[in-house]
Amino acid sequence: MGAGKTTAIRTISDIVPVSTEAANIDRAQHGKAETTVGLDYGETLLDGGERLRLYGLPGQTRFEFMWKIVMKGALGMILLLDNSRDDAVAQMEIYLDAFEELARNSSMVIGVGRCSEGSTRIHDYTQALQTRGLCLPVFAVDVRKRDDVLLLLEALLQQIEAYETI
Repeated sequence: MGAGKTTAIRTISDIVPVSTEAANIDRAQHGKAETTVGLDYGETLLDGGERLRLYGLPGQTRFEFMWKIVMKGALGMILLLDNSRDDAVAQMEIYLDAFEELARNSSMVIGVGRCSEGSTRIHDYTQALQTRGLCLPVFAVDVRKRDDVLLLLEALLQQIEAYETI
């Protein structure tokens, strides 16, 4: 929650994104005024003319049922994390548990936002991934910057292409 999923989709979408923001009733977890309660949807046009559909899912575990629905048709996933949280690596672990099938058998890229605000370093994330036997790309990003979100998408698409050729 609060990692920037809605902002990332707004930053990259070529259409007006669909958003399901509602008043945040879980202020103990995050102080932001609104949070995603369904999903965000956007699209971006790839160089070859294909449309890439983007789904932003709520980060709270009470919405885990949504994760399972969207995961069924997903070719890959970008996991956005908020480095300003004291438990940033532990949060990553929760999502890796939930999306382990995608992390191991498909494509996953990790974007870490607010890197200057926390004590966790990118190396800490990669080390936690290695402990789980995963080798996933991890990038420091600002989801308000289109080029940063494009970096995540390009890395994900390269992984998808690599898996298709195996």
